[in-house]
Amino acid sequence: MSFNVFSFPVDLNQLREELRLAEAGGFCSFEGWVRNHNEGHAVSGLEYEAYELLAQKEGERILEEARGRFEINHAVAMHRTGFLKIGDVAVWIGVSAPHRDAAFQACRYIIDEIKRRVPVWKKEHYVDGRAEWVACHHCENGAHHL
Repeated sequence: MSFNVFSFPVDLNQLREELRLAEAGGFCSFEGWVRNHNEGHAVSGLEYEAYELLAQKEGERILEEARGRFEINHAVAMHRTGFLKIGDVAVWIGVSAPHRDAAFQACRYIIDEIKRRVPVWKKEHYVDGRAEWVACHHCENGAHHL
């Protein structure tokens, strides 16, 4: 199980390879991408900041919880920090398991818990030049501007 915060682009194939295990019958992943709009605003990019030490520990705790709750072999996740352009991967999760149902459920659990618990903040940069901080951990039902 590994969770990392990166300030630079990551080779997702390398993360995926960590999950390729002989005992795994399936793999499920989730990629969170920077989109070009939010709540009616045209977005030009996102800037992420994290309390990195706490984010790392909480992320690892979430992956261990997933292992305890679901029959999975391995899980890997990462969250980016810094400025990301439209289409960049902001968060990535991969889970391998003997069977697909556990992989799907664990992947969903991990992204929901990352969004809810990991201390990462994002600043939305809008096409009109404005920028605004948004609390990521309160975004489950839409963005909440600070």
